Amino acid sequence: MATKATIYKALLNIANMDSHYYAEHNLTLAKHPSETDLRLMVRLIAFVLNASEELAFTKGISSEDEPDLWKKSLGGDIELWIDLGQPDEKRIKKACGRSEEVIIYTYQEGMAASWWKGIETSLTRFSNLKVVFLDIEGDVEALSKRAMNLQANIFDGELILQEGEESVVIREQVWM
Repeated sequence: MATKATIYKALLNIANMDSHYYAEHNLTLAKHPSETDLRLMVRLIAFVLNASEELAFTKGISSEDEPDLWKKSLGGDIELWIDLGQPDEKRIKKACGRSEEVIIYTYQEGMAASWWKGIETSLTRFSNLKVVFLDIEGDVEALSKRAMNLQANIFDGELILQEGEESVVIREQVWM
């Protein structure tokens, strides 16, 4: 019998002073049985960094044909494709062909650096691709709870994610 996804609820207040986006999002996230708390929180961070009313979580790990998050036009075209981790070149090529813009958020410094070193030269041909390493300062996994009430503040390219007295700082390092 297959293990079912665990449901997480997040009330997310975003104040992005860089893009002047201020909104509250009431999100439901399904955590796949093979997904870690770190990856779940990175999905949430990716949402915060690209927040809009149209941005949505997808089946993610459960589907090879969908990214972790996407933004679609009213006509159904994919405007933004967001993947996490270290996808292979074939998946990246497919994403760049299907979407106007592709962002890959990588994390876990050692693994991300070796993945990037091995794939960097083959990705230069994709003009709609952006690769970003998330430098996370603090214990982001400690914020992962079945019911979260998070404040996200972005200023000068720095995201502070906070719940109560706990907070983490996330800085984006654009690799491509």
